[in-house]
Amino acid sequence: MTELTKRQRQILDFIQRRHHEAGVTPSFQEIADHFGFRSLTSVADHLRLLRQKGVLASEPGQARSLRVISPLQALQQRVAHIPVFGSIPAGFAQDRQQEAKGCVSIDIETLGLKPTPRTFALEVRGDSMIGKLIQDGDLVVLEHGMTPRNGDVVAALIDNESTLKTFIMERGKPYLRAENPRYPKMYPASELVIQGVMVALIRKRKE
Repeated sequence: MTELTKRQRQILDFIQRRHHEAGVTPSFQEIADHFGFRSLTSVADHLRLLRQKGVLASEPGQARSLRVISPLQALQQRVAHIPVFGSIPAGFAQDRQQEAKGCVSIDIETLGLKPTPRTFALEVRGDSMIGKLIQDGDLVVLEHGMTPRNGDVVAALIDNESTLKTFIMERGKPYLRAENPRYPKMYPASELVIQGVMVALIRKRKE
């Protein structure tokens, strides 16, 4: 969390104290009067910065709805829990069932990602995507329901077998490309179903 200035800490303390004493948080005018601000715009600017730093929340359009967020709460709001549905081959396609393996917790600010109910993760097995710096043991974070663009990394079912490859559209026809010359291109004989488009990569830890 970003460090607060002395004035920002004073404003947070005042909001908390007034809420504790009166049961409601102070109005913009009360904050301005207490700190000697000449305009309500100054109050709004301070509160906006506090919201950006993750230590203050409010309900749009509702008076006296300020809510101070503790450092622990602020950290929890930055953390998202993404379900991990087993592993996916980054090699030759394999016929396998999805198996729930729990979840992975991510810092959404670090990854620059806003997960949705359609976000999920898979553990990579194999080396066919090393050209995209995707290694065996990594976790790929994917979004289900996205339409892949040419060059996107996707989790796909190709003729009922799962794999992780780069989606390529050529002359109106899709195929899957490995990012390792040891592996061939994969053209669907009957069906190609995109299960998810990769939106983030979580690097495995080195032992």
